[in-house]
Amino acid sequence: MSGTRDPSLRAAVRGIGLLGPGLVDWSLGQALLRDPTGWAVAPTVLAAPALLPPAERRRAGAIVKLSMAVADQACTQAGVDPHTLATVFTASSGDAANCHALCEALASAERAVSPTRFTNSVHNAAAGYWHIATTSRAPSSSLCAHDASFGAGLLEALTQSIALGRAVLLVAGDVPYPEPLQGVRPLPDAFGAALLLDATPGAPSLATLTLALSAAPASGCGHAGLDALRTGVPAARCLPLLQALARGGPAVLVLDYLDGLSLDVRLEPPARP
Repeated sequence: MSGTRDPSLRAAVRGIGLLGPGLVDWSLGQALLRDPTGWAVAPTVLAAPALLPPAERRRAGAIVKLSMAVADQACTQAGVDPHTLATVFTASSGDAANCHALCEALASAERAVSPTRFTNSVHNAAAGYWHIATTSRAPSSSLCAHDASFGAGLLEALTQSIALGRAVLLVAGDVPYPEPLQGVRPLPDAFGAALLLDATPGAPSLATLTLALSAAPASGCGHAGLDALRTGVPAARCLPLLQALARGGPAVLVLDYLDGLSLDVRLEPPARP
């Protein structure tokens, strides 16, 4: 129909970060995603972020370590200065251990909460540490949408890149709670991913991503272990997308989103010169 607007969102993928069980980074993880027969579950190892000053490094919790690791991978692969990047951080949980410690403090007789605990309790703590580390004053958003947190972050980052005409770094991550919260909200392990998205014309590209709302069922990974991880950790809902990116060809897939809605994703490889 004449005058009908295309409701899809489109941007280049310029960099990717990955860290999760048996997936130590994107460089090694993409081979395992291409052929999951070689993948084996191993605990996610979170290192102290070298980018942070010593004082902030000591205070960094698991969600900060996870988020900064995947963000740094995506920026390094794309060869961009993170100081210039707008960011979207998304997580269903936040700093889980800090939340547990706050609950313990509030349940005690003294009910005393340390200033450091309070500082790290905010949902944008990971974004704050990243922008401190990179000395960035670019815009940043932090989102939470329970199990739909990755989908919400992907929509937000694509929309911002198109509306603002600039690259946007999407960072998604979740870490397990200690007991007894883990029994109520069980997450098997920490998992994080980052995508550097750029809707500006002529942007360098590993692939072009087009996104639209759908009602179709979500795609799986074709591997029982990866699908258990995908459904067990909200941030890992991105695994079918990362698997398609790892395989490199054109792909059509569907990602989990809110109840009754999903995200239709189309990937196109970069044009050959």
